[in-house]
Amino acid sequence: MIDALDADRSGLQRTVFNILGPVEVRGPGGHVRIPPGRQEIVLAALLLESNRVVGTDQLVDLIWGDDPPGTARTQVQICVSRLRRTITDAGVEAPITTRAPGYVLNAPDELLDVRLFGSRVTEARGMVRTGRCAEAADLLRSAVSLWRGPCLDGVLSEALRGRALQLDEERLTAVETYLQLELDLGRHHQLVGEISRLVHENPLRERLRGHLMLALYRSGRQAEALEAYRTARALLLEELGLEPGEELKRLESAILTGDASLSAGAETAEAARRPAGPSRPEGREPQEEAESGADAASAAPSRDRVPHQLPADTADFVGDEGLIGTVTSLLAEGGTRSAVGIAVIIGKPGIGKSTFATHVAHRLSAEHFPDGQLYCDLRGTGLVPVSAQDVLGRFLRALGIPGPVLPDSLDERAEMYRTLLATRRVLVVLDDAASESQIRPLLPGTSTCAVIVTSRTRITGVPGARRIELDVLDAGQAQDLLGRIIGPERVAAEGEAAQALVRTVGGLPLALRIVAARLAARPHWSLASMVHRLANERNRLDELTHGEMTMRASLSLTHDGLGATEQRLLRLLSLAHGPALPGWLAGALLDDRRPYPSDLLEPLVDVQMLDVVGVEHTGEFRYRFHEIIRVFARDLLVAHGDEQERTAAVERMLGGWLALAELAHSKVYGGDYTVLHGRARRWHPPAAYVDALLADPLEWMDQEQANLCHAVEHAAQEGLDELAWDLATTLVTLFEARGYLDQWERTHTLALEAVRRAGNLRGTAALLTSMGTLYLSRRQATQSRASLTSALDLFDRLGDASGRALCRRDLALLARFQGDDDQALDLYAHALRDFERGGDVVGRAIVLTQRAHIWMRRGRTAEAHVQLEEALEVFRSVGYTGGQARALRRVGQVLVQRGEHERAAQTFSEVLHMVRESGDVIGEGHLLRDLGDAHVRMGRLGQARELLQRALAVREQIMDAGGAAVVRLDLARLGDGSDGPGAIAELLEAAVATFRDRGMSRELREAEALLAPGERGVSGVPAPRHRADLATSTPAARLTPQDFTTPAPALPLPAGPYGQGSSLLPGDGAV
Repeated sequence: MIDALDADRSGLQRTVFNILGPVEVRGPGGHVRIPPGRQEIVLAALLLESNRVVGTDQLVDLIWGDDPPGTARTQVQICVSRLRRTITDAGVEAPITTRAPGYVLNAPDELLDVRLFGSRVTEARGMVRTGRCAEAADLLRSAVSLWRGPCLDGVLSEALRGRALQLDEERLTAVETYLQLELDLGRHHQLVGEISRLVHENPLRERLRGHLMLALYRSGRQAEALEAYRTARALLLEELGLEPGEELKRLESAILTGDASLSAGAETAEAARRPAGPSRPEGREPQEEAESGADAASAAPSRDRVPHQLPADTADFVGDEGLIGTVTSLLAEGGTRSAVGIAVIIGKPGIGKSTFATHVAHRLSAEHFPDGQLYCDLRGTGLVPVSAQDVLGRFLRALGIPGPVLPDSLDERAEMYRTLLATRRVLVVLDDAASESQIRPLLPGTSTCAVIVTSRTRITGVPGARRIELDVLDAGQAQDLLGRIIGPERVAAEGEAAQALVRTVGGLPLALRIVAARLAARPHWSLASMVHRLANERNRLDELTHGEMTMRASLSLTHDGLGATEQRLLRLLSLAHGPALPGWLAGALLDDRRPYPSDLLEPLVDVQMLDVVGVEHTGEFRYRFHEIIRVFARDLLVAHGDEQERTAAVERMLGGWLALAELAHSKVYGGDYTVLHGRARRWHPPAAYVDALLADPLEWMDQEQANLCHAVEHAAQEGLDELAWDLATTLVTLFEARGYLDQWERTHTLALEAVRRAGNLRGTAALLTSMGTLYLSRRQATQSRASLTSALDLFDRLGDASGRALCRRDLALLARFQGDDDQALDLYAHALRDFERGGDVVGRAIVLTQRAHIWMRRGRTAEAHVQLEEALEVFRSVGYTGGQARALRRVGQVLVQRGEHERAAQTFSEVLHMVRESGDVIGEGHLLRDLGDAHVRMGRLGQARELLQRALAVREQIMDAGGAAVVRLDLARLGDGSDGPGAIAELLEAAVATFRDRGMSRELREAEALLAPGERGVSGVPAPRHRADLATSTPAARLTPQDFTTPAPALPLPAGPYGQGSSLLPGDGAV
């Protein structure tokens, strides 16, 4: 085998590091001895991941598994040191270097047998696509010749076994492929001995058995070919309790009947090389052809010839009965249609398209298609899809046309095929189609027939076809399938583990069948143990293998059919985290700024490697991986090993999130105000695309909240500290507006760890400032002061005026919270100067709005009003609607203090309309309370009570317990309504419990006083003087949410709880 190739092509004289067999290193002086055990394991791991970092912790796992000694890391260091010395001393120039968090072995691909093997297989695949099958077969043989035995033979590491078995499987696949190519080239006589040996070494490989049967048959040894089938069947029944697969059964049947198509291998290969157009068999004259044609016409097939080619139905089939009914109804209409009925079944790899199609075909065949069923596996995802001409040859023979009279041309065969089916009721199943052009000649011409097509591509160019897309099994269907294979009692006994198993494989039928087959073969395994095996993403696809069923191979068929750009994009997409991915990410990963970036993703959608899960308001789509496909893509990325490409793609992707978040903040605030930015590189999607995407900037941020938070986490993990802090602090715009306090804390904690590791002082100061604001929102005064003071010290050291302004503004809020208005005024004065120095007009206006509150508390309403009007002018000029709403609300409170209650109510109504227009539910709750207060002062107690009850409903809706308690206190003070004194006591008791839990001491004292016996009338109703209290204890005199958070506008709250874990003060909110 290898003798036919030169030594250089074999690679045996050139490779230095060999793992395709026992681990071996070849130096200038010959074989280098690597001590078995730890050093051999470490070297094997470094070679498998050559030119990529292998973590020290990973090496510890490979050597000791779950029980490492306390000195494991030290022992690994010693082991690597000795290994490095052994290799270097032998004169091998491929150093092992230390690179956090472990080690890397740097070597060119041509020096590693495993890399050389992979490159030759890939090159051969390309040759097949271009019709160079003989060269491809020779190259695959040279690739296989690199092997010296089982991969990593003798390496004592159970953890490496899965990777080794994967490579062993790739070797056998390469062997089977070159044998198939050589059989197609007519080399069967030379192959019988080689295939017999391979079958002996791999007795359960059905494809090898098929190759042997075909080689024997073509060599004139029909009896031996049939004996080979019987031997295979007996072995499969004995070892696995399984019948041979459909391919092997069909081959045996064809051999028994002497099917002429079995002898067409060399002829088909030759025919594929002929030029297109009319052809004549060699040595035949036109007169002879005419006579032959007459003979063919007289040899018309008998209608008694009824083909039944469907594969066996699946006894344990589980699927969507609704879809089955849809397809059955579509195809069973028969002659009532005006054209042939066509159902195209599509879906991702492993979804069960072939199983579904076969099941439906069996349901239909007897009653609706009595004249037969034709079936062909078109091998659309294989190296060599079956040509339409070959398929027509098979179908025509099955319909009774003798082989010698089959037309040569595709068009003539198609015409004969349509003529034969014109008056028959025949169902045609075309499995695994590659394209419309492959199946179009195979379609019958009349409505008496029907066609089922399965494909991984989105075949849309067949007129009249109904496309049916299969989805993963739901939880109930998946557990049903599991129970049918391993027994319902095992599923019932481990219900939670069964559910976890279904979740882990994402309801993918092929993955479930593989898992179930492994469990069925090992009844002593628990379902929980299988869940544990699948938990490690690095080994998950290795675990999803059983016999010839392998998830990786199924996905690889689709992957290998993609172009180079699509393959690269698939790998890089595994870097993206988040529940749904926007289209622009593809542009960032590939550094492609085309106007419609989602066009880059459509080829992956077409072959079902990516799902469309939503649509942006711009019309652009959102995408998601199935979990197993994401793991497959990540494995490809790791195997590709281009660290420089990976790093650059990550930086562009995260830089895109930062660029968009920065633009969104700027649109909200009317400019780049009240925020600090760093030096991280941005990646900007096309401007027109961004304008449409950020038409409603806060809505966009809210929609992308999960992705944005993932981006901060990802940046921190990658050590991109500058990007992590910049993005985290920019997102405060969203966190404040929506009350996402948990997300605020999590992103800032992760970013803070990253900047501290990097010694990034400005990033540390920016994050500490933002954390100080967060602590204010949670009434954590001590933590807030510590955080803000530390940040201010750092900004002073850095000479950063903008940072100082933000710190002093929030320290002023803290001083107000603690009742020190003088200190607050001093801090505000400094903040105003710093904002003015930095040109931050919005920051300055926000300070004026906040400072106005102090003037209100001191009765200086005129000064407060002047400052609020000044702030309003700024907010209006930049288009900052959130600032306008906040300042106008303060104006309303000034009017209340002046006794202008009617004007105040009108102002509050105006602001209420603004917040409702923007969908600010939090602000709506505050304005309803403000309006209620104004109506109390005007003596309209009924309207006031109604407004306060609506305010309470809003507070409860957004789960703001503190705010709800304050409104309950207001309602109790208001006095007896129609609900009676018992309801008032209930309001007070609920409020007291919340005030006590939240540490709201002032409100707690008021509520307890109202509940005290001496403070009630005989009926238990609070005395009238307490009703009057509401008129003198106005919201303007209370602390508001803007007293403790940076102002930000708000839009509609997302569904779900608001501000989980927060403890907001009375009046806290967005307005």
